[in-house]
Amino acid sequence: MTDLQRKLSLYGLTMIAVGSCIGSGIFVTPGQIAQELPQQNLVLLVWVLGGLTALCGALTFAELGGMFPKAGGVYVFIKEAYGPLPAFLYGWVTLLVINTGALAALGAALTEYVTFFLPLGATAKLLLTIGVIAGLTAINAVGVQVSQSLANVFSGLKLAAIAGIIVCGFWFYDPERVALDLSAPLSFSEGKISAVLLAFVGIFFSYGGWHHATYLAGETMAPQRTVPRAMVLGALIVTVMYVLVNMAYMMLLPLPEIAASERVAGDALAAVFPFGGQVVTVFIGLSIFGTISIYTMSAPRIYYAMAKDGIFFDFLAAVHPRFRTPIAAMVTQAVWAILLLLFWKTFMHLIIYVTFMDIVFMALAGAAVFVLRRRRPDVERPYKTWGYPLVPLIYVGICAAFVINTLVFKPQNAVAGLVLALIGVGCYYSIKYRDRNAKIRN
Repeated sequence: MTDLQRKLSLYGLTMIAVGSCIGSGIFVTPGQIAQELPQQNLVLLVWVLGGLTALCGALTFAELGGMFPKAGGVYVFIKEAYGPLPAFLYGWVTLLVINTGALAALGAALTEYVTFFLPLGATAKLLLTIGVIAGLTAINAVGVQVSQSLANVFSGLKLAAIAGIIVCGFWFYDPERVALDLSAPLSFSEGKISAVLLAFVGIFFSYGGWHHATYLAGETMAPQRTVPRAMVLGALIVTVMYVLVNMAYMMLLPLPEIAASERVAGDALAAVFPFGGQVVTVFIGLSIFGTISIYTMSAPRIYYAMAKDGIFFDFLAAVHPRFRTPIAAMVTQAVWAILLLLFWKTFMHLIIYVTFMDIVFMALAGAAVFVLRRRRPDVERPYKTWGYPLVPLIYVGICAAFVINTLVFKPQNAVAGLVLALIGVGCYYSIKYRDRNAKIRN
């Protein structure tokens, strides 16, 4: 038996969706967003828009997840709508850029937080980061139940940390020390709209991950009901938490200080507690650790599904004979992330690059709901997107605007990702040529 086991519950899958979103983003990106939008109500507005975008995406993907309740998630949606080449490119880019780049960057960020308490040299930090990635991959290879338990624990800790920041913000708010003014008039000139879209680099990075629940549909109990509910619940929970925690930041720190801060959560609590920065650093470290755990578990299911379909490297379809997890895909991802880490050392400068490529394919996946309603009306839809066609149009439209804006204002990052995708096209046809020759010989 090599089939994946269905053991994930609604709570477990929701915690995976929440945990995939709440990583390091909410603790590091508010400063970048405040730099782009130096106005308190506009900052909050863009976080609300980000949440609405995630919710529209969740409602859209919920229909797709119900239609195709099997491992692979976004890869499956793209394959069913557009065919094997775009699906291959999504897996290709996810393996080589999106997930492995984020995994390496999260590992490096975690190590930096460790050095807050334990001084480490460059080599020691590198070895510790490699150990975290390799160790969590090994733990998650034991089985999806272990992965679910880790997700439950660390997602709960992350929510507790954010809840603590929110409570501190509202409890210790002193309008004489920090003014929270949400009454300033909003204007949306051409430059302001572009700034909002550039701020969405941090927004998408912070909200990204809710769709990871779809990757585990093949291991979820009653996936037609559980996957849609988990994604919608995850998007709603994260949106409420993000808006409230950003209000708390602005109740504790003036917006210029937020814009200048690389550790806004620590600086905010340090403003009211002598050891606030140290305490929140512990929770941030735990948050990143939990996110790395989820990433080492979820994305390998894409490579596994692709290999099972015969359009990726065959060895990635291997399942552990005892634990029945996609062991080859998990190990390959970990090795590539470590190689990227050894080459680049840090990936923080690749956030725009990673986010750009991610949103290109997320837009394609969102648009798949239109394509499949026309091409595959025969497929059972246990859940239909609420607000169709407006809700999917909002999601795809915002994603498309972000992609175009990034191409215009950050062309170096965007073009680099597109070049890699073109290399993937060549790889895809070389695999097809190999398979065709193999069939001829047989």
